[in-house]
Amino acid sequence: MIAASSFQPLRWWMMISLLLAMFTITVGYGFLLPILPLAIQRIAGTTDPTVLSRHTGILTGTYTLALFLFAPLWGRLADRHGSRPVLLAGLMGFSLTLALFALADGLPLLYLGRFLNGLFAASIVPAAYALVGDYARTKEWRARRFALLNIAGAIGFLVGPMLGSFTVVVARELLPGSGEAAISLSPYLTTSGFSLLVALAVWFFVPDAMERGVNQEGVASGPEGRAALPRLLVISFVTAAAVGAFEVGLSLRGMQVLDMSTYQIGLMFSVCSLVMLVAQTIIFSPLVKPQTTRWFLTPALVVLAVSVAAVPFAAATVPTAIVVAAIAASAGILSPIATYWISLSAGERQGAELGRQTAAASLGQAAGSAAGGLLFGVSFVPNAPFTLTALVVLGGVVGSLGIPGLLARVNSPAALETAH
Repeated sequence: MIAASSFQPLRWWMMISLLLAMFTITVGYGFLLPILPLAIQRIAGTTDPTVLSRHTGILTGTYTLALFLFAPLWGRLADRHGSRPVLLAGLMGFSLTLALFALADGLPLLYLGRFLNGLFAASIVPAAYALVGDYARTKEWRARRFALLNIAGAIGFLVGPMLGSFTVVVARELLPGSGEAAISLSPYLTTSGFSLLVALAVWFFVPDAMERGVNQEGVASGPEGRAALPRLLVISFVTAAAVGAFEVGLSLRGMQVLDMSTYQIGLMFSVCSLVMLVAQTIIFSPLVKPQTTRWFLTPALVVLAVSVAAVPFAAATVPTAIVVAAIAASAGILSPIATYWISLSAGERQGAELGRQTAAASLGQAAGSAAGGLLFGVSFVPNAPFTLTALVVLGGVVGSLGIPGLLARVNSPAALETAH
C-alpha cells in the first residue's frame, strides 16, 4: 500500500492499460452484436427468424443480468483487495469465457459462456474508475481521467460491431481453406487474445491500490455526498433505460414505419455513437470546470425526456437524425457526470458504489430494451415505448431537483471533517 505522504501519480502507461481494459470489454460486447444470430443459427441448426430473435434477445439479457448481479461484488472486492487483482481476474476470465462461448457446441453451453462473460466483464468498470479515483489529487485530474475512460469505452462500442465483421472478412481472405466454421471463430479468438494481452499490460504497469489519505480530494465524503448517491444511481438507471428503449424502438420504427434500409439504421446508430463520444469529450474538457457539471444533470434529463418523446414525430431522415443527436448528447453527458460525482461522494467505498452504478445502468439498459420491444405497437398508449420511457426519465428529473446543492458540499472542508 502506498501512503498518502509518498503519493505517486498514476503514470501514462498505467492509464493506457486502464483505457485498454475499458476498450476491451466494450469491444467484446459490441463485436458480437452483428454475428450472434449466425452463431445461434450454427448451434441451434435453424434459420427460423423467431427462434433466432428469441435466443439473441435472451442471450443479450443474460450478459446484462450478469453485469447487474456481479458488478457490486467486484466493486467491494476492489475496495478490500485493490483494483489490480480485480482487473486481472476480470480480463483473464473475460478472455477464457469468450473462448468458451466460441467453442460452444450446444445452446446450454452458449448461455453459460455468455453469463460467465458478463460476470467477468462486470469487474472492469468499477475497478478501473475506483483505481483512478484512488490516485486523484484534484477534481480536475479525476474528471479528465474519467473522461478518458468514458471515451475508451465509447470507442469500443463504436468499433466493436465493425471489428467483428471485419475480422471474419480478413480471416476468409487469409485462410481460404479453413472452412466457414473455423473462420466464424476468428472474432472471438481475436478478442480473447487481445484481452489476455491487456491483462499482461495491467500486470506489468498498473500498481496495487494506495492507502487513501485525507490530503487527496474526493476520498472522504460527508452526509451530503451519501444523500446524493441514491439520486445519482436513479439518474444512471433512467439514462440507461432511455438509451435501451430508444435503440430498440428506433430499430423497429426504422424498419416498420419509416421503411429505412439496414444501412440507414446503422448510420443512425453511428451518428448516435459519435455524438456521445463528442459530448463525453467536451463535458470534462478544460472548457468545463468539473464542479459546474452538477448543474447539467437536470437540464440534460429534461432534454433526454423531450427528445425521446419526440422520436415518433420525426417522420423523415433529417428530423430523426436531429432527435437522435439530442438523445445521444444528453445521455452522453449524463453517464460520465453521474460516475464522476458518485466517485467523489463515495468516500472509501468507491469500488462498491461504482459497482452499484454499473448494476443500476445494466438493469436500466435491460429494462429499457425489453420495454422498447414489448411496448412497440401497443395501441392503448400512443407511441408507447417512447411516451412511457419519457415519463420514466421525467421521474429522474424530479429526483435530480436539489442535487446541485447536495453535491456543492461534497468534499468541502466541513464534509471531510465529518467523514474523519
